[in-house]
Amino acid sequence: MPAPTSWWEDLYRTRDVSDLPWYTPALDVDLGAALATHAKPGSRILDLGTGPGTQAIGLAKRGYDVVATDIAPSAVRNAAHAARREGVRIDFRVDNILDSHLEDALVDAIVDRGVFHAMPPESRPRYVARVARILRPRGYLFLKAFSDQEPRQDGPYHFSPEELRSCFQESFEVLSIQDAIFHGTLEESPKALIAVFRRR
Repeated sequence: MPAPTSWWEDLYRTRDVSDLPWYTPALDVDLGAALATHAKPGSRILDLGTGPGTQAIGLAKRGYDVVATDIAPSAVRNAAHAARREGVRIDFRVDNILDSHLEDALVDAIVDRGVFHAMPPESRPRYVARVARILRPRGYLFLKAFSDQEPRQDGPYHFSPEELRSCFQESFEVLSIQDAIFHGTLEESPKALIAVFRRR
């Protein structure tokens, strides 16, 4: 099972987010480029697992209508404060994607920078079903996950392009899967994959 809500809540309540391994102060360049290709400014975007809120804030600054969710209330509260400081409007909500209360066909696209790769195999079909339901027809999922080329085996699950394709191909068209890195606070950034899927 994924880490319980209480684990994430304790993490975001007690830690300085800028010390977390996945923290980065701005929207990932590769995610921004993928979005620019497929999602026009004004599109409604869900930042799934917003954490410190930096990706959501970056999206809002690019003109997207952003909904941002996290399983941890403290993460949502702190991210909302950060968004107000930056002068952007974001619809923040506490939500667990595996038991999501988000509306059907809520958004044009979803950005997942690190949620899916924390899911154990038995939770992945439920994740795929939930994100497909939240997306509008022909909506996009932009997903970043650890690559099987990353030699460090601790942390999240690692995926090959073929494994990602297999997880999503029943509900999504696979538009691209490319090598990337996972920006953060580690001295050496982990190897990652960035995938673009379109809901069937």
